[in-house]
Amino acid sequence: MQDKVLTRTNDVVADGRAPALPARFEDVAQLDAFLSTPDDVLVADMARLDGDILILGVAGKMGPTLARLARNAAPGKRIIGVARFTDPAIREELESHGIETISADLLDAAQVAALPRVENVLYMAGRKFGSSGNQALTWAMNVHSPAIVADSFRESRIVAFSTGNIYPLVDVLHQGALETTPPGPRGEYAQSCLGRERLFEYFSGLHGTPGRLFRLNYAIDLRYGVLHDLASRVKAGTPIDLSLMGHVNVIWQGDANAQALRSLLHCTTPTSPINISGPETLSVRWLAQELGHRLGVEAKLVGTEANSAWLTNSAAATGLFGYPRVPLQTMLDWVGDWVAKDGVSFNKPTKYEVRDGGF
Repeated sequence: MQDKVLTRTNDVVADGRAPALPARFEDVAQLDAFLSTPDDVLVADMARLDGDILILGVAGKMGPTLARLARNAAPGKRIIGVARFTDPAIREELESHGIETISADLLDAAQVAALPRVENVLYMAGRKFGSSGNQALTWAMNVHSPAIVADSFRESRIVAFSTGNIYPLVDVLHQGALETTPPGPRGEYAQSCLGRERLFEYFSGLHGTPGRLFRLNYAIDLRYGVLHDLASRVKAGTPIDLSLMGHVNVIWQGDANAQALRSLLHCTTPTSPINISGPETLSVRWLAQELGHRLGVEAKLVGTEANSAWLTNSAAATGLFGYPRVPLQTMLDWVGDWVAKDGVSFNKPTKYEVRDGGF
């Protein structure tokens, strides 16, 4: 029987079904279109969600495709993206896909107060890389800005992006830190991220604001992420030191974005954490070897794995949202192909291997 032809309008599959997983991506346009195409479950959840969506910090690595995903999953809602937009091309691209944009500094309380009042807020702003060189700015972005936003948007639902770095290193045999695991942040970046969570918790309790603390660990795009880092090193013949970090969790960025949007329907009062990643504890040794097979290069591995790593247990999220749509083997195939042909890179290493929290 001939395959059904799916037509698209502004990234949406016309009959509402999610497209089959492609074997590879030819270019950035195809990749971003796939990342921005919702499946039936997300469309149904967005239909149940009341109100419009405001995305704060939309110009980062994940924000543009999350905004487009929201636009395509909820064509009847206003999708508003806020950032400083130091790169005007990002703003133009978002607007070309029907997303309203507002330029604002989230450290300025007056500018935050002037933003549209909407029922749903996704807080994606934050600072990680370069934290060791300008700790004051890192604390301002990761703690002061959340306080301004949480107080200003007290009547909204707020899903605030966070990180698994707020946890201590855990035994690799224990399936990762749970949401109930006491925090143990290493370094000022992780400490400031815990500070961000505490400010959202404080204002949620003060004002009765429903929310979720979206502890993500680690998103995979073909242009960045742990798998991109490993593939690039394997291809270049750069030794990978397993003693630094021998195990990780990963999740496809499109799945993480979909779960962020769906989390708006699972907010609690006061706000509460939820771990977001793939369910598997993954060996960096094995990942590098698998990528090496795909690249036709033997991975150069040195050192012996430690018995601890930054790992999160995402069983609660899997119970709410189901197993991520894009499986690990597919991510390995896609990243291997992309790196082999010198596909576009953001040139932003994850620094997944840093154990002391110095980013």
